[in-house]
Amino acid sequence: MEALRAALREAVAARMVTDAAHDLAHLDRVWANCLDIAKHEAAPNMRVLLGATYLHDLVNLAKNDPQRDQASQLAAKDAAPILGRLRYSDSETDAARHAIQSHSFSAGIEPKSSEARILQDADRLDAIGAIGIARTFAVAGALKLALYDPQDPFAERRPLNDRLWALDHWPVKLFRLPQTMKTKTGRDIARARVAEMRRFAESLAVEIGTDLPDTWR
Repeated sequence: MEALRAALREAVAARMVTDAAHDLAHLDRVWANCLDIAKHEAAPNMRVLLGATYLHDLVNLAKNDPQRDQASQLAAKDAAPILGRLRYSDSETDAARHAIQSHSFSAGIEPKSSEARILQDADRLDAIGAIGIARTFAVAGALKLALYDPQDPFAERRPLNDRLWALDHWPVKLFRLPQTMKTKTGRDIARARVAEMRRFAESLAVEIGTDLPDTWR
C-alpha cells in the first residue's frame, strides 16, 4: 500500500493546482482521517479508499468559482486514467470515482458505499478543529476577506455573511458539519473538533474585548 500511496502522491503532485487548504499535506491528513475512521466502520476496500483520497481534489476550483459544484465530477473523470495506469480494475475505478464525486459538500451527491462515506467524512474533518481554524484564515487571506466584523464580530445584530467575514463561515457551515457525518466515528471526531473551535472563539472574544454569545458556545 505504501508503494501505491507514493505513486498516487507523485501523480497528483504533477497535476494538482494547490492552495493553502488543498495541497499534498491536505491529502495526507485526509488519508490519516480515513485510516482512523476505517478502523471502526464496515470494512472498506482500502485500495479504492486510498485512490479516491489522493485523487479527490485533482480538479480544485476556488470557493468563489461559479463551477465549484462541478469540481468533484471533473476530478472523478480525470482520475480514471490515473487509476488505470496504476492497475486498478474497472470495478475499483468505478468505486473510487463514485467516492470522489460524492465527497464534495457543494456537489450534493449522496455517498452510497463505505469508501464514499468514509472519504466524505474524512475530508470534512479536515475543515474543522485546529487545522480548520488555520484553513479558515488562510482561505480568507487568499480571498482578501476581513477576519471578522469589528463592529459585530459574532453577528449578534446582523445576518451572517461569510463572503465578507471569515469568522462567519464557522456558524454558516463548519459548526454544522458534525450533523452531516455519515459514520459514527466521523461524528464523534467532528464533535470534538468543533468543540476545539468554540474554545478558540472564547479566547478570541477575550482578546478583542467582547463577550462570546451563547449561540457560539
